[in-house]
Amino acid sequence: MQSLFFAFSNNPQGGTQGGPSMLVSFLPIILIFLIFYLLLILPQQKKQKQHMNMINALKKGDQIVTSAGMYGTIADVKDQKLVLKIADDVKIEIVKSAVATIVDRKTE
Repeated sequence: MQSLFFAFSNNPQGGTQGGPSMLVSFLPIILIFLIFYLLLILPQQKKQKQHMNMINALKKGDQIVTSAGMYGTIADVKDQKLVLKIADDVKIEIVKSAVATIVDRKTE
């Protein structure tokens, strides 16, 4: 039985090897995840939060640009939709998430 154990052992003398600890072997993976989090995930979450705040603050009269590139003025704000006036007597409904930016905010 002892010879079978020695056959599967990395050390031919039969003892255990003194190698790096488990933490040291996982340290590069942990560092890579930390770098990805700081450089990719965290800025994206911040940008998404700003976009959601902008969408929630939309009101009638705001001039916006949609993600499709259409300019228009908000004629009505509904629950999940906006009525957008894009020309005289031309109104369309879009979802709020299609708003890319606010061009000009009219002062009241």
